[in-house]
Amino acid sequence: MDEKSDCIGEFDPNIPEEGPSAPPPGWLDSVEGYEDPKDEDCPDQICPLPPDFVLQPEQDRNASVPNVKVPQVSEDVAREALLQFVGKKWAYSSKPAQNLIFKDLRPFTVYRYRLETFTESRSSSWEHEIYNGQAVDGAQYGVVPPPWQVEVQHPPRFTDMVQKVRVPHTASVKTCYRCRGKGQARCMHCHGRGRTSCLSCHGVSHGRNRRCTGCHGRGNRVCTWCHGSGNRTCRKCNGNKKLLHFIELKVTWKNQVYEFIPDRQPEFPVKKFEKVSGEAFFTDESVLVYPIVGFPDQEICDASKEAIQEHLTKYSVVSRILQQRQTIELVPFTRAFYSYNGKDYDYFVYGTENRVHTTKYPSSCTVL
Repeated sequence: MDEKSDCIGEFDPNIPEEGPSAPPPGWLDSVEGYEDPKDEDCPDQICPLPPDFVLQPEQDRNASVPNVKVPQVSEDVAREALLQFVGKKWAYSSKPAQNLIFKDLRPFTVYRYRLETFTESRSSSWEHEIYNGQAVDGAQYGVVPPPWQVEVQHPPRFTDMVQKVRVPHTASVKTCYRCRGKGQARCMHCHGRGRTSCLSCHGVSHGRNRRCTGCHGRGNRVCTWCHGSGNRTCRKCNGNKKLLHFIELKVTWKNQVYEFIPDRQPEFPVKKFEKVSGEAFFTDESVLVYPIVGFPDQEICDASKEAIQEHLTKYSVVSRILQQRQTIELVPFTRAFYSYNGKDYDYFVYGTENRVHTTKYPSSCTVL
């Protein structure tokens, strides 16, 4: 027989093509409260809140806040903070920080308002695993509980966490939709023929009076993916032919945070406050907190009212609000004015960590 007659083989029609990666429409039974999502790009179906979970704030209830004193920073603390700052800058000399003359230490009242809304949301999706004869918790064992009646273990308040649980009585065993219960699917690389065109000679087999060493002149080679069988074990059921389908509930706890700090000094970047701590002197916690009134800084009162309304509007629609907490911190903030070698300079000391911010320093080229 001529070597060229050993061509790529014919595929076995009994071996099905590999099916879709997800169950086709109508493959799974419909379960009330766990309808299939309409958006194919978002496989999770958001579970709507029952009417009795929608909270409404009480009327005419407000939170009052005590008065506080503005923290003071001494010259020793301000100098040490600057020395710590320049010590981390390789191009800064410590000599100006050691020998500067303070002219004024001007403290400012800076409040940070924070609203935390601890929410719980639930979504569901159909999942599956290979069926190996394990127990099947199907509809015959009871009524499927609604999404918000499935029991879960709650995390500590104001802690982000995701938990996935199987919804009771939603399991069922079905033929694998990808291989149609055959346990095998046609190899996609050789299209079920068991052999592929030689990559060395691209099927020509001969060239310039010499035979291709890659395929020995056949023009094709045994498919390396299926080893010449023309089929591969189904990747979905691993050859077991059946899948156990069930509804999985994903419970997401999220601490939604709103922060506000009034801009008191245009020369100071407000975002730097995000990385420092303050001294908390007011905390109000409840299922729903209420706007702060009567506080000396009206911007804080306005921020409280705006944040509470925003969180209620935004999160009560798709999630359950479990708890809210609002706090006010007094963030230490001092502007230090000083002179060195007859020139005036200034810098900011902020946060309980005594961080420093400055845009101008007497020496930025010599390291002692």
